[in-house]
Amino acid sequence: MEKKWWHSSTVYQVYPRSFHDSNGDGIGDLPGIIGKLDYLAGLGVDFIWLSPVYRSPNDDNGYDISDYCSIMDEFGTMEDMELLIEGANKHGLKIVMDLVINHTSDEHPWFIESRKSTDNPYRDFYIWRDGVDGGPPSEIQSVFSGPAWEFDEQTDQYYFHLFSKKQPDLNLHNEQVREHLYEMMTFWLEKGVSGFRMDVIDLIGKEVDQEILTDGPELHPYLQEMNEKVLSKYDVMTVGETPSATTETAQFYTGPGRNELDMVFTFEHMSLDEVKGKGKWALKPLDLVDLKNVLSKWQTELYQNGWNSLYWNNHDQPRIVSRWGNDGQYRVESAKMLATLLHMMQGTPYIYQGEEIGMTNISFDSIDDYKDIETINFYNEKVKEGLSPAKALESIHAKGRDNARTPMQWNDSANAGFTDGEPWIDVNSNYRSINADAAMQDGNSIFYHYQKLIRLRKEHEIIVYGDYELLYAEHDQIFTYTRRLGNETLLVVANFSEGTPEFTLPKEVSYNRSERVISNYEDSLSVPDSLQMRPYEAVAYLLKD
Repeated sequence: MEKKWWHSSTVYQVYPRSFHDSNGDGIGDLPGIIGKLDYLAGLGVDFIWLSPVYRSPNDDNGYDISDYCSIMDEFGTMEDMELLIEGANKHGLKIVMDLVINHTSDEHPWFIESRKSTDNPYRDFYIWRDGVDGGPPSEIQSVFSGPAWEFDEQTDQYYFHLFSKKQPDLNLHNEQVREHLYEMMTFWLEKGVSGFRMDVIDLIGKEVDQEILTDGPELHPYLQEMNEKVLSKYDVMTVGETPSATTETAQFYTGPGRNELDMVFTFEHMSLDEVKGKGKWALKPLDLVDLKNVLSKWQTELYQNGWNSLYWNNHDQPRIVSRWGNDGQYRVESAKMLATLLHMMQGTPYIYQGEEIGMTNISFDSIDDYKDIETINFYNEKVKEGLSPAKALESIHAKGRDNARTPMQWNDSANAGFTDGEPWIDVNSNYRSINADAAMQDGNSIFYHYQKLIRLRKEHEIIVYGDYELLYAEHDQIFTYTRRLGNETLLVVANFSEGTPEFTLPKEVSYNRSERVISNYEDSLSVPDSLQMRPYEAVAYLLKD
């Protein structure tokens, strides 16, 4: 595989609404991000991925865009955006924008025109169909609950929305739509952004009449066209959100010579703690063997054939230390273990704001305290069907998207230093002990562990390009693997439990010299033949023949 400059990079995702508020209105903003560039540069990341900052009525927290080339008033101005790009560059940081082209807001001028009449020039910018037998055109359901079709009385037709009814899907089969989107992408690249995270990009080739939503037949031709007309003209990094991707299709997106995307977000590991076929709210415990199988499959099958992203958290996922770690007694140890396990793999790591200080899930007592449309729709739908409010909240506490969206915890002052006003969503009450200031004053904190992991990726080519082999595949507590490059072997051992299982060095892993690269217990030994693992212990050794 051709080596790329972003292979050894690390991305930090900022959810602007919850990152830092500069003007006291309770909502994070662009000047607030500018004020924290020193912090991000100090962590050592290379990219800042911004969740949407475009003009939006905020039905889905900015993923419903009414103007792609303007900034949401709550976040600031275009001048603020330009200052952020400039300031980031001065700190050695690059800005990645969130590209949302599967749908717009119903308040976008294109849709306002589209719904006026069946022969409006913008009608075909969206997906309109006649009803069938007095009902919607098909039984396709929205991701956010209910039918994916909304009846519009003005023209007596239905429009398609795979998400909120205020997020009508664009018709990318219309060449004019694609050309307008390419113009918009060029606008931002000329502003100086360094790439795009592409929201639900596997949906843009959908064929709704055939009920094909993901991986439509035109998906890859459209991505290749996008690359040819826009992306190939700039030195940028792209990542596609591809919930449906398999290791096979990921090679179409990211394989050498495909000229589509640089990497994808796989979702396969994100569904391992849900009851199969019943959606994310149906909970079940994580089986470590399943996690090993999935992550290892992506490591081995994409090796030399594509590139993957590495992530535990984002704005749509609960906090990983609460989800698969231990956010109580072993919060620090388990957060470091999860980070070590992931960052020693091949791919580009993504850190979600607050992950680097071990922020945890939130458990609001009432649905009234939640803001996320998906969460609220789920609660109302299930309670109406007879599920008890307590059981619905149990699922929300575990999986709700607002777990990731509570304000960034900067210090132990009021509202965690996020705002001088009333925050748009409540701050997690544990901010007095879990905050960035406290982390930076503790040399053994989660923050400095992440800082070291980011640095190691730049210092050791084996982390970036070494091959991967899973060891002890059936062990239900220990996740261990090797990476190999030249005469070096990287051995990673992680205890995924509160127990103290024994790890024995496999006979096939030989070494003459060894170096402990990183660990989450200060007194971890040099490579032993056997090791009594402590709760959530993780250690990586560099072995040399």
